[in-house]
Amino acid sequence: MSSMFSGNVVGLANGFAAGWANVGSGATQLLMPLIYSLVTHVGIPSFTAWRVAFIVPAMLQLIKAWMVLIYGQDFPDGNYHRVPRVPDNEPKDNLFKILCHGLLNYRGWILGLTYGFSFGVELTVDNIIAQYFYDRFDLNIGTAGAIAASFGLANFMSRPFGGVISDEMARRFGMRGRLWSLWVVQTVAGLLCVLLGRVNSLYGSIVVMCCFSLFVQAASGLTFGVVPFVSTRSLGVIAGMTGSGGTVGAVVTQLLLFSGSTPFSKETGISIMGVMIILCTLPVTLLYFPQWGGMFCSPSSMDSSTTNSQDYYLLE
Repeated sequence: MSSMFSGNVVGLANGFAAGWANVGSGATQLLMPLIYSLVTHVGIPSFTAWRVAFIVPAMLQLIKAWMVLIYGQDFPDGNYHRVPRVPDNEPKDNLFKILCHGLLNYRGWILGLTYGFSFGVELTVDNIIAQYFYDRFDLNIGTAGAIAASFGLANFMSRPFGGVISDEMARRFGMRGRLWSLWVVQTVAGLLCVLLGRVNSLYGSIVVMCCFSLFVQAASGLTFGVVPFVSTRSLGVIAGMTGSGGTVGAVVTQLLLFSGSTPFSKETGISIMGVMIILCTLPVTLLYFPQWGGMFCSPSSMDSSTTNSQDYYLLE
């Protein structure tokens, strides 16, 4: 995604692709119990029914894979075998050098940490929120699942909106705008997460959860509004580091705060998770790009030999 779209719209493009994909988490919360109920109604035992229900998403994945093969396009200007290739005499980096170049870039690690407490928290909430409402407010499982589904379905607009904010702030303030908007939105998400664990009423919890979903998912879109600018040579490595940070963040928060051995309640765990979001967003203030600056620093002076964008990336 980051290679197929230009820098002025890459935040929006990444936000739409990832946001609409994450809508699947909400659809899962809503549809899988219904599929399971339908399977049990035709006489299949419960022990087997939940396994049979997985045939539906498996078939959808196979259809999607075939659509990628049939309709996918390799480059912005066409497929690999049809695009005329100009001989390139420039030396190419080997795989090991590209990998090391990405792993040694501190910006990738910071963005991985940031994403771990935006998308990672989103994954954690997807896992616990239905059970949370079911246990704390004595709802039936269908109602709790519908409330939980609204959290994931909010990705339809919230994560793309984060990409829009990133691109718009970049048009007005450059990289500083992207970084400040990421820090502000994710910090607000942390505060709302703290509040979610402290609200004692059902309707108040639903309202706070909806607001929290908008901000934490927008923060994910804002993170991937910054990722494409970290490195050209190692863009895949940086994107992989950031994306895997989301998964690692989900595992860490799940184990630390919501595993069976934790000595505190789910609502306390949610509030602690909010504090973790706020603290783990602070390193965004350390991000600095010599060509564009950072949250508090202006770009460094560059001589004429480094004014070209490609030269700048080669000198990272």
